[in-house]
Amino acid sequence: MKLVLSILVAGAVGMSAAVAGDEGTVRFLRSYVQDYTTIDHAGAQVTGGTLKGVVTIIDASDGPFAPGAHSPVTCIVTSKASGQDFKLEAPCTAQSASGDQWYTLSTRDSGDIETGGAGTLELAGGTGAFAGVTGSCTYDVSYLEGDWTAMIADCTWRRETDGEG
Repeated sequence: MKLVLSILVAGAVGMSAAVAGDEGTVRFLRSYVQDYTTIDHAGAQVTGGTLKGVVTIIDASDGPFAPGAHSPVTCIVTSKASGQDFKLEAPCTAQSASGDQWYTLSTRDSGDIETGGAGTLELAGGTGAFAGVTGSCTYDVSYLEGDWTAMIADCTWRRETDGEG
């Protein structure tokens, strides 16, 4: 009977770990150089291009984000502005020193591509240490002289574990 009870307790603990996962907060700064092209199209200004730069982890509660770590990051940016309407989307990939990648998706419907503004950012998983990491962030972006861009983000993240680790 003790053996059966021990197996049931061990199984319940394993299932609890699979559901609980890791969670925490992270604050990071991204500095990029932008390479955008803007065209007039059907009454709107449409912009596309890249952001290439560095992401620096300023603070993190735990998990895969190490305070002080620097990683190269590349984003593909698209935006459309028409009158007062503005929409921007930027999927990005950063790669840690260990080679693990983490993915984000920034969206913004305020400001523009010249003055910046506030938006939301989704943590969308990755590879290695970032596999299964999801979360949400708020960010603020500023466009600087010389095609430089600076962005700071505050995030909460979560990773569901599968109990196999």
